[in-house]
Amino acid sequence: MNVPKKRNPRLAAGRARAMGMPTRGTTNPNRLRRVDRWIAATPWVARAVSASGNPVVIDLGYGATPTTTVELAQRLGGLHPQLRVVGLEIDPERVAAGKAVADPPRLEFRRGGFELAGLAAGIRDFRGPTLVRALNVLRQYTEPEAWKAWDELCSRLAPDGLLVEGTCDEIGRRCCWVTLDRGGPRTLTLACLPSDLDKPSDLAERLPKTLIHRNVPGERIHALLTELDACWANAAPLATFGPRARWAHAARLFAERWPVLDRHPRWRLGELTVPWASVAPDL
Repeated sequence: MNVPKKRNPRLAAGRARAMGMPTRGTTNPNRLRRVDRWIAATPWVARAVSASGNPVVIDLGYGATPTTTVELAQRLGGLHPQLRVVGLEIDPERVAAGKAVADPPRLEFRRGGFELAGLAAGIRDFRGPTLVRALNVLRQYTEPEAWKAWDELCSRLAPDGLLVEGTCDEIGRRCCWVTLDRGGPRTLTLACLPSDLDKPSDLAERLPKTLIHRNVPGERIHALLTELDACWANAAPLATFGPRARWAHAARLFAERWPVLDRHPRWRLGELTVPWASVAPDL
């Protein structure tokens, strides 16, 4: 007689319950254009998608409408002809709204959270997502919860996969994000419309949850923003050529004193990327 296998209660619960809380839901068009543009144009990040045999990119917590997920699929589509983008949300109504505009298998929407529930279903030889973008998801969590979410998400990445996690303002003019792999955080990127800032440290309000409360004297992120403000002040004569020129010059001055991973073409776009070790908090 065949005896039915006992269900693992923990596994069953994991399938039924998405991990996390619904986001506030702000999804203005082009809100995440800066991070999408950076992903597509940064070689070591884009390679995670383009070099994969079966790339799956996750937009985690896309909000009230699927706009930013659709834009992500459009902006990364040129990296791989078989790219699949999956939008994950906890709220079933938001998932239904996504499915109404989906174009499977290139673009699809499912219910899920940090556990990436049911993602492997229907994806051949799935070893984990190639890239997870989680913007404006962790701001409502505590710092310990944010660290835990990083661990949860990174543990589910493909072997060479990446997590891009951070925050931005409602129209995407001020953004900060951390890029992580299975081993943990690798880089911090600051991105902005330079004309929208009085000084670079205005970006502090958009730091990821793991850093936002660390912007105090004695912490590395505070030292970085203080130094960047000083470079911005020294670059004031370049303001006559516009805010972008001033930001690029400030970034060049900053790169003479701090490790910086990008160069002038990215600086002209209002970006600056540094190794995580430069800003890692003392825990």
